[in-house]
Amino acid sequence: MAQAISPVENLSSQQAVEKIKELAEKAKTFMFTTSIQSDYPTSRPMTVQEVDEEGRLWFISSSESHNVDEIKENNRVQLYFSNTDKYEFLYVLGEASLHTDKALIEKYWTDFAKAWFDGKEDPRIRIISVKPVDAYYWDTKYSKIISLVKIGWAAMTGAKIEDGGIEGELKV
Repeated sequence: MAQAISPVENLSSQQAVEKIKELAEKAKTFMFTTSIQSDYPTSRPMTVQEVDEEGRLWFISSSESHNVDEIKENNRVQLYFSNTDKYEFLYVLGEASLHTDKALIEKYWTDFAKAWFDGKEDPRIRIISVKPVDAYYWDTKYSKIISLVKIGWAAMTGAKIEDGGIEGELKV
């Protein structure tokens, strides 16, 4: 049986940053994985605050969170974004750093953070930034429905078709 294929479009520099920004900010919530070198990596859902002009991803966390301790132990992390409504996916391998700078807290503070912190002055607030080391994306050129129809057609007929998707490496 033939397989549907996606064309590959690797992106670098500013195009890579724009693709990371587009996919990460659309998906918003993602899985943040720490302790990736261990036998038992840890994942938890988080929300991206911003992808900046250099491709770094920014988040709010708590000093009491296990992810902060795990980043102190080993700063290599993996991020998994999924926007299944549009069949858009993003994987980022990166190096995380922790910040307590008041200007960064002010910049990334949201009303949503009030659920975990006693205001912007709460000493537990940590800002996490992740600098991408490696990234890969899967994106659709068409709608989810059209892509599924194309894949279904390929599965039924054995035809080798372009599946309506595009994928590639992102080098920031």
